[in-house]
Amino acid sequence: MTGGPNARLNDLFGLAGWSKGELARLVNRQAAAMGHPQLATDTSRVRRWIDTGETPRDPVPRVLAALFTERLGRVVTTEDLGFVRSGRAGRRKGARAAEHAADPEALSWPTGRTAAVLLEFTGMDLMLNRRGLVGAGAALATGSALSSAMYDWLHTDPALVQDSPFATGPLPADPAGYDRYEAAPIGSQEIEALERSVEVFRAWDAARGGGLQRKAVVGQLNEVGGMLAFRHPEHLQRRLWGVAANLAVLAGWMSHDVGLEPTAQKYFVIAAHAAREGGDRPRAGEALSRAARQMVHLGRPDEALDLMKLAKSGSGDETLPRTRAMLCTIEAWAQASMGHGQAMRRTLGEAEDLFVSDRGDVTPPSWMQMFDEADLHGMQALAYRTLAEHDPSAAPLAQGHARKALELREGGRQRSKIFDYISMASACLISDDPEEADRYARLALASMGETSSHRTWDRLREMYRLTGRYKGYDAIDGLREELAQAMPSSPSRKARAPLV
Repeated sequence: MTGGPNARLNDLFGLAGWSKGELARLVNRQAAAMGHPQLATDTSRVRRWIDTGETPRDPVPRVLAALFTERLGRVVTTEDLGFVRSGRAGRRKGARAAEHAADPEALSWPTGRTAAVLLEFTGMDLMLNRRGLVGAGAALATGSALSSAMYDWLHTDPALVQDSPFATGPLPADPAGYDRYEAAPIGSQEIEALERSVEVFRAWDAARGGGLQRKAVVGQLNEVGGMLAFRHPEHLQRRLWGVAANLAVLAGWMSHDVGLEPTAQKYFVIAAHAAREGGDRPRAGEALSRAARQMVHLGRPDEALDLMKLAKSGSGDETLPRTRAMLCTIEAWAQASMGHGQAMRRTLGEAEDLFVSDRGDVTPPSWMQMFDEADLHGMQALAYRTLAEHDPSAAPLAQGHARKALELREGGRQRSKIFDYISMASACLISDDPEEADRYARLALASMGETSSHRTWDRLREMYRLTGRYKGYDAIDGLREELAQAMPSSPSRKARAPLV
């Protein structure tokens, strides 16, 4: 029985613009550079990979992934190429003639493969960084495709380490990652140091945005992926998976912050897998909620709601009230984006009730400690400001919450403070108060140079659009001129990041 064409490989081959003979020569050259000089690929083999779905033996899938990553300027993994099982030759049985970019195989994978996926993806991402390439050319999976692919996976019990026979030594995994060292055991002191590094990276991201430390976070995550290739005692392995989940969320959030949207989405999915491998369902839900926030930011609130349903249902009964409150604020923002004011108000009311019901008798996980009362008000301000585009009567409520958030903000949260300024200025513009809008907009603009967050520019562009109704008003005309001069000339990410 012959398989069908490898549609994924064919699509990427078309984008790369190579001939089959040229790709064969590049494979041989790249393989030699990676320490496999014996490899001899020809045009007929390339044709079989594409036209009949034949899967080449290792290291060819990794070689092809490296070539396409460099050629296309974005991370391309062996799964992206349609090679689900690297290292096994043969024809792909039942291969489909047409495959969607959001194929579930690329979004969920069996327990035990997460470390290999993590290693390969971070290795490719680091290669892009080293060579000065950009990674914004891929397509995002839709929220519905993500939630459909991951629903059953997230709602079943993972095969945790303690459920399988214990054995020390490296875990069997497909070869992945090009900076990988030999797997070796680590102890609690090394894991404590890794956990502290996560806190440092998280604080930096909150203060300055994701642009300056993203590469360092991805590199640290790559190192942790190598550590996970060795099976440690159960209590250490769970902590190590927790570090991987936290770093993957940070890598995703930083990628989102600088406009690398498909890369960000992949890290959020990896984070959810890592959290589930470690038995931390609330962390898996929070990781998926990041993907939902990304969707709202990109103008896809309906897909964000799909993801939030999965995040909330998959988090488990052990999720703390404050975490559930945070999830509600994201859901409310999505509802506001769709103009569903009544639903948004109900959801924000639920968030407030959950937040005050948290007695604080259980120490929140490290990844929730930044969601405090200021963040609750900041998200409420954003939701009401967003709703005000549909119902201007919501603008005063947005102003009240933004003002409260700014009063409560502590030092080191500069990016969040900028968002509050923008929410306040935008709400003032909608409620016909240009003088106050001018004041808060200038506070935001004065702080912009201290961060490397593209998201702040995206929000500022939305505010700039609202100033259009006040053309001819001296203060606003001056503000518009300053904004036009300060804003980057590149188009918004909403135009640059294609969705499928």
